[in-house]
Amino acid sequence: MTETIDDENLICIGCGATIQSDDPNKIGYTPKSAIQKGLDNNELYCQRCFRLRHYNEIAPVSLTDDDFLRLLNQIRDANALIVYVVDIFDFNGSIIPGLHRFVGDNPVLLVGNKEDLLPRSLRRTKLTDWMRQQTNANGIRPVDVTLVSAKKNHQISSLLELIEKHRGKRDVYVVGVTNVGKSTLINQIIRQTTGVQELITTSRFPGTTLDKIEIPLDDGKQLVDTPGIIHPDQMAHVLPADALKYVAPQKEIKPRTFQLNEQQTIFLGGVARFDYVRGDRNGIVAYFDNNLNLHRTKLENADAFYDKHVGGLLTPPGENELNDFPELERHEFHLEQKSDLVIEGLGWITVPGNTTIAGWAPKGVSVIVRRAMI
Repeated sequence: MTETIDDENLICIGCGATIQSDDPNKIGYTPKSAIQKGLDNNELYCQRCFRLRHYNEIAPVSLTDDDFLRLLNQIRDANALIVYVVDIFDFNGSIIPGLHRFVGDNPVLLVGNKEDLLPRSLRRTKLTDWMRQQTNANGIRPVDVTLVSAKKNHQISSLLELIEKHRGKRDVYVVGVTNVGKSTLINQIIRQTTGVQELITTSRFPGTTLDKIEIPLDDGKQLVDTPGIIHPDQMAHVLPADALKYVAPQKEIKPRTFQLNEQQTIFLGGVARFDYVRGDRNGIVAYFDNNLNLHRTKLENADAFYDKHVGGLLTPPGENELNDFPELERHEFHLEQKSDLVIEGLGWITVPGNTTIAGWAPKGVSVIVRRAMI
């Protein structure tokens, strides 16, 4: 069986890793007994993908920064349309560091995923304009910007039309950091174009696709799904596994309004914090996962309150996860106009102008201010 593997270079259809049955701790491991069964059923998965699909279990893998650099270099050498998928709830965390250096002369189509989770009151054109500006600031000038929901199959047909419009006779490379829903999007494209269901492994866990997966197009070119680039500053990388649901909401986010006096604090579970430092009594509106517990207290008591209640009243993280959870870091802003304080990967709070505020997030996770979207 091992010789067959070497000769045929068998590939896991879930993550793209080369199948091997020698080392259970390395990428692509599959027991010999499962390889033949997978070939007979035309569904050959590595053990990691099999467990992920059937039991929602995740296993760590040893993919290095050099592996990702090699894949980015392949993009630079390709003649392709780059479909760049970002999470609209974690835009800064979706930025691939240095991507502009690897794009070369290839056109970039920017795709904001998870559109279905946005409140209906948010103007989509405002968001796409902001996305374009942020991408420009990172050295990339997309030929188009669009919003989709891969999970709900919203706007996938429109995306396919844009891909055909901009790709010419090129291949299509789909790129993105981990956890932006890239493989789910690829699955929707495959489903619409071929009728095949759930070819590529998907989950809410970061880093599911391990090597590039090539899907043939009608004109002999290929749609290439690349591994998610690891961005260590994503909220998804600091939360424990059972708390990832808070950065991957399943339903449209419902706004929650608080009337605040200055010197009040709102804790966002135990993972983040908002301080209303200075300003008139005002209403602020919070946009986070509907199940994330928000707790108000006085600013003067906030530090002691957090130390006492994190892991208990303030969760996530849970009590058993505190040792591995990074400390919260403070970011202060003075707002002249109505703005959104964005805690990347978690959500945002809309705050009136003429106020001083502070946002706290795990060390390394971005906290930014933008013009209010609603």
